[in-house]
Amino acid sequence: MSVRQVDIDEGLRLREGGHVLVDVREPFEWDAGHVPGALHIPLGNLPESLAQLPDRDAGILLHCRSGARSGRAAEYLAAQGYTNVANLDALISDWPARGGAWEEPATAVDGRYARQVVVPEVGPSGQRRLQEARVLVVGAGGLGSPACLYLAASGVGTLGIVDDDIVEESNLGRQPLHATERIGTRKVDSAAEALRAINPQTVVVRHAERLGRESAERLIGAYDVIVDGTDNLDTRFVLNDAAVRLRRTVVHASVYRWEAQVTTLVPFEGPCYRCIYPAQPSDELAPDCDTAGVVGVVPGVAGLLQAAETIKVILGVGETLMGRVLTFDALAMSFETLRAERDPTCPACGSNSQPASAASAIASG
Repeated sequence: MSVRQVDIDEGLRLREGGHVLVDVREPFEWDAGHVPGALHIPLGNLPESLAQLPDRDAGILLHCRSGARSGRAAEYLAAQGYTNVANLDALISDWPARGGAWEEPATAVDGRYARQVVVPEVGPSGQRRLQEARVLVVGAGGLGSPACLYLAASGVGTLGIVDDDIVEESNLGRQPLHATERIGTRKVDSAAEALRAINPQTVVVRHAERLGRESAERLIGAYDVIVDGTDNLDTRFVLNDAAVRLRRTVVHASVYRWEAQVTTLVPFEGPCYRCIYPAQPSDELAPDCDTAGVVGVVPGVAGLLQAAETIKVILGVGETLMGRVLTFDALAMSFETLRAERDPTCPACGSNSQPASAASAIASG
């Protein structure tokens, strides 16, 4: 049975005459704009969704972006015995231009994110979640630099940056947030200037201080996700303990010469930092970058992975590194994933701890 092909004007008349309009586009296309009252059944879901359609003699008008996918859908329905099927063989973008009703999201998506919103797991609704998100980056150094740059470029609405340091010449080989002309300025100010150039829509909140036991909860409490770009163990443990108490997800990374580790810590769902590293090693066994050194691209790779993990956490998509530690060896150019489990005896998140009262159990750690 041949399928009737119609243009926009005839499609509008069929719609006014009672034909059921079926949109077979993907969810991200529907989210970007659609005809009010249309049935949304993506092409791949059509065979299992026939019960949503009217009876086989009712008028059905199908559309997609240009008529190709809806044409296949119309042929499929005709083969299933539907007798009054028409395909809108035209660009659906012409529908509102010819007077047809059209509904768009309340907040339009900026064109700078055009390539990102076409990704099905993002779409306009996901982009708006990014714009509404508040992310705190602790440390504007080797890890924080790439993480901040790509989180801002991706459209994260608010980026808080915690760092009490100033820009030094030795930073420039691995911290692309900063520039030669800003040597001697506060890192949070240098970072804000760089991020403003990348995306003026991102609000940068500068915290020119060190995250410590007294300030940790105050600093992280106003944010949704925390990016751990610190380079000393004391701060990592303090950050972990505060995040557990406030139930904030921390995307952690650490680097050493040619190597890096990345993991995502979700309190009371996966292991926390103390579960993975129950005892704090001495400075001799775990030297920082100033002592041990690091090849500049290594924190670059790790910081980008942190940005990717943070975006997934905000969107609620994919599989994060919760319960896993991703290791990267730049010399061997290899990645490995190690399993990590919650420790039931952990003083921060173990079975005998409570999120609101863990501080007393941890204070001596």
